[in-house]
Amino acid sequence: MTRRRLPIGLQSFREVREENCYYVDKTAHIGRLLDEGKHYFLSRPRRFGKSLFLDTCKELFEGNEALFRELAIHDRWDWSVRYPVLRLSFGSGHFQRPDDLRVEVDDRLRDLEDAAAISARHVGASARLRHLIEALHGKTGHRVAVLIDEYDKPILDALETPEVARTNRDFLRGLYAVVKDCDAHILFSFITGVSKFSKVSLFSGLNNLRDITLNPDYSSICGYTDVDLDTVFAPELPDLDRDQIRDWYNGYSWRGDESVYNPYDILLLFDSREFAAHWFETGTPAFLVDTLFERRVSALSLDDMVSSGELLSTFDVGDMPTEALLFQTGYLTITGEEPRGGEMFYRLGYPNREVRQSLNRSLANRMTGDASTRAMHSARLYDLLLANDFDGLSELFRAFFASIPHQWYTNNDIAHYEGFYASVFYSYFAGLGLDVTVEDSSSHGRLDMAVRFNGNVYLFEFKVVELAPEGAAMAQLKRRRYADKYRDRGEPIHLVAVEFSSEARNLAAFEVERA
Repeated sequence: MTRRRLPIGLQSFREVREENCYYVDKTAHIGRLLDEGKHYFLSRPRRFGKSLFLDTCKELFEGNEALFRELAIHDRWDWSVRYPVLRLSFGSGHFQRPDDLRVEVDDRLRDLEDAAAISARHVGASARLRHLIEALHGKTGHRVAVLIDEYDKPILDALETPEVARTNRDFLRGLYAVVKDCDAHILFSFITGVSKFSKVSLFSGLNNLRDITLNPDYSSICGYTDVDLDTVFAPELPDLDRDQIRDWYNGYSWRGDESVYNPYDILLLFDSREFAAHWFETGTPAFLVDTLFERRVSALSLDDMVSSGELLSTFDVGDMPTEALLFQTGYLTITGEEPRGGEMFYRLGYPNREVRQSLNRSLANRMTGDASTRAMHSARLYDLLLANDFDGLSELFRAFFASIPHQWYTNNDIAHYEGFYASVFYSYFAGLGLDVTVEDSSSHGRLDMAVRFNGNVYLFEFKVVELAPEGAAMAQLKRRRYADKYRDRGEPIHLVAVEFSSEARNLAAFEVERA
């Protein structure tokens, strides 16, 4: 098969098709949307292909048939009709100051009016948008397709100044309500963004909007599936380990039969031929990491959270549950469903190695306040594990905690709990991309942490000496026979008992025995 151009960063459907780029056909989804309804909302993390999907819709409604030859929708579309399209995107704007949004919307509406040769008759943004939709319908004789991209960016940009974020939210609520008011003039509307603000706060005037974010039928509307990689991108696969690709980048799930890959990761992998945190490194918000620390969220809890569907949809200025924040931004994904009492609950976890490794590395950087120190510790940890140098590990672990600034503990009683110390360990191990399992269950109980590395198994138990007698950690490892679960592998097993002092805020004891 012939290799094609990789569409890295391309959001223009026309350019992708005319420049002979790889393209994963998403047009069957458009056909299904048109068959099933009219007004839609979709939330997906950044760089997941939302803008390209909207541009594909635009070219379809405008009747550009040549771009759709050999695609799923080509033979079912009436190419003799050209529908008017209003596309509004907030992707390139900056909305941190009080008047930024109003100025940006005014400029965008003026551009749309000029392109359609329609004169503005109103001053207010909502009235101008309403007039545009009605006038386009009257002028062309066809109802309008309304496409809104990155609808939430004016709010997300201003989250650190809540008063501006609320003002932007309220302004947008009035603007988006026009979609409902103009229903008779609209053929199709599609609104996309990263977050899913609650209908009460942002879409209260648009109660006919159908949210397909967690609809299994549309789980792959953005992103690439395994089948896509093995067919469309087959020419790029030679010399790359297929299982490693899955481990690094697959795993995002919105309740469909198949999990998907972030397109940006895959395209950068095929371009560089190197496994790296391509998506994570292009814009992981400091706001997210800061929020996790302000809420004292343990790194141990991130890979096994449980949330209701309602909670995942609860997102507003000043009201962002941790689970919703992590899920909507793409750092956690749905790993299971558990119906309970008539309500569906979702189990959340890291989608893949890239996110697990990179987020924990960022958490460790934030905790130490010094990325260089964290990097030095991580490199040392890897080398000591290779050598099974347990005296060196004990010294290094003490350095972990000594590097955490004193002010981190101020007015914070979390340092009295073993989960805090365990989460520091976990972030360092997971940040290296090692095989780490927390609270691993067996018939004897729940082990705090297991690490598999270089043909060895390390079983960790953590205790705080002020809350448990001396030697309790090793005693528990032996009494509950945690090692039994791992013996069939035939690998050396090391019992690692780690005891902490909440007063010293560091290790009190570090004991290792061969099981």
